[in-house]
Amino acid sequence: MPTTALCTYTNDAIYLRGRSLVDDLIGRMTFTDALYFLIFGREPKAAERRIVDAVLVTLMEHGLTPSAIAARMVYGSGPEALQAGVAAGLLAVASQFVGTMEPAARNLAAIVADPAGADAAAKRLADDYRARREAMPGFGHHLHKPDDPRTPRLIAIAEDACVPGKHIAALRALSREVDRAAGRHITINATGAIAAVLSEIGIEPEIMRGLAVISRAAGLVAHIREEQRDPTLRAVWRAAETAVPHESPAKA
Repeated sequence: MPTTALCTYTNDAIYLRGRSLVDDLIGRMTFTDALYFLIFGREPKAAERRIVDAVLVTLMEHGLTPSAIAARMVYGSGPEALQAGVAAGLLAVASQFVGTMEPAARNLAAIVADPAGADAAAKRLADDYRARREAMPGFGHHLHKPDDPRTPRLIAIAEDACVPGKHIAALRALSREVDRAAGRHITINATGAIAAVLSEIGIEPEIMRGLAVISRAAGLVAHIREEQRDPTLRAVWRAAETAVPHESPAKA
């Protein structure tokens, strides 16, 4: 029979993973500690807390990206339902924007586990992606060139927290091989760095995007609050009509 260990309650108490919400958590745990406890079943160690907190701050806001635009447009269409705007924006946390740390982490895990060693594994992976003409998850950015300023900061925080370093080393090996295969320098973007530092503290690739969703929800609420005060819906609508003109079908 299926069971849950997350929450239970009585007439006068609520328990999360067996601990009293009122007596043990409220006012005693930070939000980062509480989400880590609820998701992973234990309070974070100091290194885990620092890295997860840094990741949540990093992913919170990226400007007028597809997720923020979707949130603003849906909210503007139905301002009685703030949550619909947030939900619409979160649907864009996927394989092309924000959520790319998941495949990036899987690649790093494969490099770490490869008996041929990190350099050989990274070379094989870079050549494979190049041959298929696919972008390497965790690499490249339309704005941040030659390097993404978030990446060294995230890695420095993880290294200062004394993580094992295998996944960071794998990321650096992969970076060298991606550059070689491309014939030029390709930045390690923030999601590539996040894949490495979260892997260093044992967070599985399949749950990493969940942390991105938690973080981005806060950023989307900020966008909706701004939309309430200075609406962009009409401007974006007009911009779309101008940028994507109608073209009549050719007559037969």
